[in-house]
Order: sequence, then structure tokens, then C-alpha cells
Amino acid sequence: MSAAPIGVFDSGLGGLTVLRALIDLLPNEELIYFGDTGHFPYGAKPLDVVLKYALDITDLLLERDVKALVIACNNAAAAALDTLEERLDIPVIGVIEPGLRAGAKATRSGRLGVIATAGTVASGAYQQLAARIAPEVELSCAGCPGFVEFVEAGDVDSDEVHVLAERLLAPLQRADVDTLVLGCTHYPLLARTIGDVMGRDVVLVSSADETAFAMRELLGERGMEAPVPAEPPEHRFLTSGPVDTFRELGGRFLGPEVETVEAWSWS
Repeated sequence: MSAAPIGVFDSGLGGLTVLRALIDLLPNEELIYFGDTGHFPYGAKPLDVVLKYALDITDLLLERDVKALVIACNNAAAAALDTLEERLDIPVIGVIEPGLRAGAKATRSGRLGVIATAGTVASGAYQQLAARIAPEVELSCAGCPGFVEFVEAGDVDSDEVHVLAERLLAPLQRADVDTLVLGCTHYPLLARTIGDVMGRDVVLVSSADETAFAMRELLGERGMEAPVPAEPPEHRFLTSGPVDTFRELGGRFLGPEVETVEAWSWS
């Protein structure tokens, strides 16, 4: 199993921020990424619907013999992490706990903010986890409808995005948070705009790097690290939406690794 690939999935392009961190931190590992842009966006969908999507994608990745799974989507992690951990024999990691743990460590004042999709905030996943692992933290959560759609359209720094960010982040400014967890894997692509609005004194925490560190630790504990390959590993990409759009925007956000993209249809 050590040479088998790691499966990664998200509702679209946002999970590529996690994939980038995995590629950089685990250069020997082969990765398979599924972007479910055909069902995008997940944020406004009921959790039971997102759970079904996550289970279907997991079956698809298991057919490709993945040795571990990364749920690179906060909505999907909130909906499906517990179920997948119970059902699967392979390791499963979500993006919620690594990001929250890092945020709790980073805050100086104890006032920690989380921004996420409306669905993730409504699920209570961050609030429940914070009560369990960081009860000393004063947590403020804000839903950010529209952020994901701008990223998927390739617009991360327009005036329209900035105006939206000013409106959506205002509650966290009033809460005087000193650390902000980007609770959606799309949001690191908006980090410059978010940072401009929040100010230089607010630390932005991306779950992408923390999730990659968690995966490295898990593989090490279980002796599942890939051996050093003779050639650099090839990473595979699948999408349930338009291939050309995924390749163009994926290449912009991730880099040259996005070459061959396989189309997948749920019909």
C-alpha cells in the first residue's frame, strides 16, 4: 500500500490549495484529485445531499486503490468525515480539525474567527470541535456566501470581491479577532483581499498546510510513506464539470501539475 496514491476531493477547485500543500510536503506521494464541479457549490446544499456526494466520490477513489483519503472541503468534512472514518479501513483526514487546532495555537488574545460557507457554519462543526479541543477560545464564525463562486470563476481580486469581503468580514472585525481561520479550501485564493480587509495584525490560518502536516504524520505513524520513486510521481485529476475550465483555472491556481484532466459524469 505504501506506493498507492492518496485520494483528495473537493466540490471544485478549492481543494487544490490542499493538493499544493501535499505536493510540496510529500514529494514522493502520488495524488488523485477529484473536483466535483458538476455538483458545485456544496455550501448551500443540505448535509445529507453532501454526504451522498462524498460517499459516491469515495467509492470512485477506492476503485483507484487509494491508500488514504483527504476530504479537502469543509462542507464535505462536516457532512461525511465521521461516516467515512467508521466505514473505511484506510486513513481519512478532513480539513476542519487541523485548521482549528492551528488557529487556537496562533491566537494571542483568545478571540478566534472562522469564515466558512453558510452550510459549514450552520452545521456547527467548528463550534462543536472548538468546545471540545479549545474551550478557552472565544470563537466567532461568519458565513461568506459568494466567496466560493468568485474563486470558481477565476476572480480573486476584483473591486466586487473586495466590497463583498468588507461586508462579510465586518462582524469579525467588530469581534476584534486576532486570528482568522479560512474555513473553506477556496478561501486561501482570496487571502490577499481578506488580509487587506482584516488588517495586518490579524493572522490568517489556512487549513491546507495543516492538513498536509497531519497527513505526513499519519503516514509516518503507520509506515505508509511512499518510497522514493525513480521518476517524479504523476498526479491525476478528475472533474465532473467542464474539463477545459478545470484545466485552465486549475493550472492558474495549482501550477503545471494540472495537465491531464479526466472527465467524469455521474449520469
